[in-house]
Amino acid sequence: MGCLKLQTGINAIEEEPEESEVTLPNKAALSCMINSEIAAVLAIMRRNVRWGGRYMDDQSGHSLIQSLKALRKQVFTWQQPWHSINPVLYLQPFLDVIRSDETGAPITSVALSSVYKILTLRVLDLNTTNVEDTMHLVVDAVTSCRFEVTDPASEEVVLTKILQVLLSCMRSKASVVLSNQHVCTILHTCFQIVHQATTKGELLQRTAAHTMRELVRCIFSQLPKVGNVDQALVDGHSSMKSELNTGNANSEYNQLPAVDLGAGAVDENVPGDGKEAKPHDLYLMTEPYGIPCMVEIFHFLCSLLNDLDHVGIGPGSNALAIDEDAPLFALGLINSAIELGGASFVRHSRLLNLIQDELFHNLIVFGLSPSPLILSMVCSIVLNLYHHLRMELKLQLEAFFSCVILRMAQSSDEAYDQRQEVAMEALVDFCRQKTFMVEMFANLDCDITCSNVFEDLANLLSKNASSLDSPLSMHIHALDGLIAVIQGIAERVGNGFLGVEQASVSLEEYTPFWRVKCDNYGDPNQWVPFVLRRKGIKKELMAGAAHFNRDPKKGLELLQRRHLLPGKLDAQSVACFLRYAAGLDKKVIGDFLGNHDEFCVQVLHEFAQTFDFQDMNLDTALRLFLEAFIPPGESQKIHRVLEAFSERYYEQSPQILVNKDAAFVLSYSIIMLNTDQHNVQVKKKMTEEDFIRMNRQINGGNDLPREFLSELYHSICNNEIRTIPKQETDFVEMTPSKWIDLMHKCKNTAPYIVTDSRAYLDHDMFAIIAHPTICSISEVFHHAEDEEVYQTCIDGFLAVAKISACLHLKDVLNDLVTSLCKSTALLNSFSVEELVLAFGDDTKARMATVTVFTIANRYGDYINSGWRDILACILRLHKLGLLPARVTSDAANDSELSADPVQGKPLTNPLSTTHLPFMGTPRRSSGLTARFSQLLSFDTEEPRSQPTEQQLVAHQCTLQTIQECNIDSIFTESKFLQAESLLQLAQALRLAAGRPQKGAGSPEDEDTAVFCLELLIAIMLHNRDRIVLLWQDVYEHIANIVQSTVMPCALVEKGVFGLLRICQRLLPYKETLADELLRSLHLVLKLDARVADAYCEQITREVSRLVKANATHIRSQMGWRTITSLLSVTARHPEASDAGFDALVFIMAEGAYLLPSNFILCIDAARQFAESRVGQADRSIHALDLMSGSVSCLVKWVREAKEAAGEEDAKKMSQDIGDIWLRLVQALRKVCLDQREEVRNHALSSLQKCLTEIEEVHPAHNLWFQCFDVVIFTMLDDLLEIAQGQSHKDYSNMEGTLTIAMKLLSKVFLQLLPELSHLTTFCRLWLCVLSRMEKYMKVKIRGKRSDKLQEFVLELLKNILLVMKNGGVLVQRSAVGGDSLWELTWLHVNNISPSLQSEVFPSAGDDETASTLVKQWLQQVDGMIST
Repeated sequence: MGCLKLQTGINAIEEEPEESEVTLPNKAALSCMINSEIAAVLAIMRRNVRWGGRYMDDQSGHSLIQSLKALRKQVFTWQQPWHSINPVLYLQPFLDVIRSDETGAPITSVALSSVYKILTLRVLDLNTTNVEDTMHLVVDAVTSCRFEVTDPASEEVVLTKILQVLLSCMRSKASVVLSNQHVCTILHTCFQIVHQATTKGELLQRTAAHTMRELVRCIFSQLPKVGNVDQALVDGHSSMKSELNTGNANSEYNQLPAVDLGAGAVDENVPGDGKEAKPHDLYLMTEPYGIPCMVEIFHFLCSLLNDLDHVGIGPGSNALAIDEDAPLFALGLINSAIELGGASFVRHSRLLNLIQDELFHNLIVFGLSPSPLILSMVCSIVLNLYHHLRMELKLQLEAFFSCVILRMAQSSDEAYDQRQEVAMEALVDFCRQKTFMVEMFANLDCDITCSNVFEDLANLLSKNASSLDSPLSMHIHALDGLIAVIQGIAERVGNGFLGVEQASVSLEEYTPFWRVKCDNYGDPNQWVPFVLRRKGIKKELMAGAAHFNRDPKKGLELLQRRHLLPGKLDAQSVACFLRYAAGLDKKVIGDFLGNHDEFCVQVLHEFAQTFDFQDMNLDTALRLFLEAFIPPGESQKIHRVLEAFSERYYEQSPQILVNKDAAFVLSYSIIMLNTDQHNVQVKKKMTEEDFIRMNRQINGGNDLPREFLSELYHSICNNEIRTIPKQETDFVEMTPSKWIDLMHKCKNTAPYIVTDSRAYLDHDMFAIIAHPTICSISEVFHHAEDEEVYQTCIDGFLAVAKISACLHLKDVLNDLVTSLCKSTALLNSFSVEELVLAFGDDTKARMATVTVFTIANRYGDYINSGWRDILACILRLHKLGLLPARVTSDAANDSELSADPVQGKPLTNPLSTTHLPFMGTPRRSSGLTARFSQLLSFDTEEPRSQPTEQQLVAHQCTLQTIQECNIDSIFTESKFLQAESLLQLAQALRLAAGRPQKGAGSPEDEDTAVFCLELLIAIMLHNRDRIVLLWQDVYEHIANIVQSTVMPCALVEKGVFGLLRICQRLLPYKETLADELLRSLHLVLKLDARVADAYCEQITREVSRLVKANATHIRSQMGWRTITSLLSVTARHPEASDAGFDALVFIMAEGAYLLPSNFILCIDAARQFAESRVGQADRSIHALDLMSGSVSCLVKWVREAKEAAGEEDAKKMSQDIGDIWLRLVQALRKVCLDQREEVRNHALSSLQKCLTEIEEVHPAHNLWFQCFDVVIFTMLDDLLEIAQGQSHKDYSNMEGTLTIAMKLLSKVFLQLLPELSHLTTFCRLWLCVLSRMEKYMKVKIRGKRSDKLQEFVLELLKNILLVMKNGGVLVQRSAVGGDSLWELTWLHVNNISPSLQSEVFPSAGDDETASTLVKQWLQQVDGMIST
């Protein structure tokens, strides 16, 4: 039944090692030791005058001496094992000496030392014979110790020895056999010595206090090992009074053996009530010690705090002062018990009830003590209770924090400074508990009937951390607490935010909010939505309360609309709202409840029903009721209020009162008495007799007990019923009536929710404290001067950033970034030189800068508007020249940085003065060394000076800081940013760059714009997979730059070449955007002429590089149109044409990248280069070769189409290729008119190649006729016109060109003759051929006809006629052409040469000979042309 189990070595209390403890190895050694102790006692007795004679006379010797001598004779005769020897045999003589009132202090002291020595040798254990009786005998003897006091010093020695022996008894392995009675007696005796020691020396005082603490520790360390006796206590109807309570008139303490220490003994001033203990109580007290004695001891410890006046400590005490030391002593003992008992208290309802009620109430009372030491000890106890028993102390913890911590920590009274610091330290200790704040939020802030403890504590920390009026230590403590809270949240959200379904705050229908319960408080999936929903309801109720305070009717209507009150109001719902909703004005409640309206009267009675007055005194219940509102002033309203109260009180506490009328009359009398006693205007006060007389025969015609009325009278006189709260304080005051009400609430309150390391509620918690936390930490950081404080603030900033990112609270993160950027000092209006040196010397600014960029790199996904502040810092660093070049670089151009003087150099660490040259005026540079050189520079005419040591140190610090920032990672890692953040970053860059100006802007503005554009381009290149997000904005930005720039400058240069680089890098990855990317290059064509001319060569090189790298990725006609347009423009530019033509050759050579989509575009571009007179004629000829060589692509495409596609598709493809071919020959026709003879003639040859080497293409007949009309005939006419109209100087050797042209005509016509001769339109074609040959026969070059040309044309005509004749085309009355062809042919031929008909058509036998001659002639003509 709650006692320690008698198991050796398991449940026994281990002894603490002490210097005097010795373990003897064998029986002989133990016998010698006991013999020596006997000798010591006898020796000290021999020296005493009283005992000296008796010692010499053996016959008349005293029994004490005889027993010692007898033991001395026996001690060496025992042969059995030592544990089988009855310890009473060798302890009894010493115990007799201790008990004897004839021995003096020295003798008693030695006897106690002997017993102590035997106990510490561990000869007594559970295996020892008769160990239980022995331990009882020892305790009884020592606690009944009697001796004659000879001097104060010897008395103190004896008292000290008693303490030693008693403590060794409890530490002994055999202590488990002690009964509950004996353990209580031991503690009683020790406390008596503590009490007595207040008039003794300081050593005894400290020893007694220490022993008392150790005894409590020994006893309560066994609490986890004992069983539960609560049921036994209940079954036995035990109402055990505290046997140790020195301040209770009902104590049974006098039943225990008293310690009578003679003249100097402890005073027995403990009163008793004379009651005899019940049999069951006595039985429990004689059982081996366990829960019964622990209950009594703990009750005694708690009672020490109830009324310290009964402890008997005078004001002159030099050790335990009543105002501080006595409570500290009692609190220390209680703390020891709780530390050792721990969570085991919860298994024993009696102990738990003591903690919940009596102890915690006293803790709150003593927490308001003026002593910082007492407050500190109280806070330590509450922290222990929170650790072990918080599940049973929900409302008690709320009361402690509301009434003590919040009050002490924010008091404005100067005398409270030390207590403020203690309270803040205690709060910080609580905040360092991982789950403390989240449990306060879940259990209290989310409970409708509880205060917002989490929110109040967080606001307290924020306020004290940032308050300029608070001492520095308060700043630091509050900051530590705030950081602990934030880091706790950060740790939990770092484990992953759990997606427990969030409860909706909006209510669809009315449900009584005060009855809402959770099905399972142990399942997060149930309690998390429940508490969040309840928190939402609490917020809505507070909003309704605010409206109610202004206008009760509108407030109730609002709550009805939000379904917190029923659509049709009922009295109970409104009463519960008035009872439980926070934020209501008590005066408004009183006016509402006192209203004579029928509904208000019903609400009043329902309001009274919400109170639990069970087992309360009438005055206590009345106090509690009137504390809920401010009673109205009118007597009728007060009458109605008291009537409702009396009815409820009588229902629950009818013990003395016979009816509710008696309760009403007595309540009214109490109100009158309260006014009489505490109103200063009442001069003649009501006496006790007056009050009793006033209440005669009110209890159903009978008088109430006089004692009952007397108790009420004194209670009201000593403690006013305050109907109006104190105005000077907003703190919650824990009155006795409120405490009783709290204990009643504990019976019905929701279970305590225990959280774990997962983030269930942190989103809502952080949303409440985020803004004040940022403000507070920023304020501390701004005013702090200690690096340790800096680092604490930085830790807080990083924790806030982590939480904001994990919970996706972007506004919070943006506010944090903005606040931090202000602390970097980079945005201050210093000069360049001042700022660089100040930055290097300012640790705070450097730490803030590193933190800003750390946050940007880690949590950039959740930064929006904050990018503007970050970029402002980056721009300032850029202007100072402190940024490394890699900030604006991308993977493709890293290798180019070292060769680019504009980009600066990577950060280095050169500290020698040779690396710090001095310059006259600053120039643009992003290298830190160059910047540092500039700030140290003077006019070039002045002598150079060496940098100071301070400047070098600042330089070194700045270097290290910038390296730690990893600013370049913001942009290189931007590919991992979320889309919204990435867009915000790009937008911030555009805003920072500003709008381009047509006029000349300041160099600083242009430099900023260039830098921002570089970053914008770098972001584009690093986000190739998400170019769609950024492209439009970046394109518009560059377009604005291009279209607004009229003169060459760095900005337009960066824009144009950045655009080209974007296309180069992104085309391989975004084929779907290829057209869009390439279309953007049209901006280059829109450049102002001066700008275009300045950058044409570089642009062309970039375009060439783009083509060579991405030709396979350009597939659309739109894309190729842009490319060829850019290349065509360069054909006539001296510097750019070579690069442009090189790109064109890359595309067209061997048809490598020619496609149907780009064929015509490339041909047109090649024609531009062929016609261009920039460069040598060889390039034009090369261009013509490219054009003519492209015919092979047409042939290949036709072949591939026939192989891969069906007949219809192949036919369609052939038609399309025929159209392309026509465009090709048209382009060549234009080049055939070139002034340069070699180009012109080569163009004719190329044209002939394109016309004759396309057998597989098979252009349609109509296409051939079209080709003759628009290409061949037009070319011949144009050449003829040129030959006749242009000077020889402009067009040299036109005669040769005309000859080649006529050959082209003849060869093409003869090649196509078999296909075209049978067509109806052949006659027209043939007549056109004859017409051109006739014109060429008659042409005059430089005023005269060319015999050579005439002869050549005539021979060609003759050959054609022969071929037509042999082919049956030109035959008189032939089927083809009819007579018309024959007649028209000879009509034209005769105009050319009348003799040709006879030559072509001789006799029939000569036909074969004529055919042979034709072939020979053709061979001769070919030879002439080649010559």
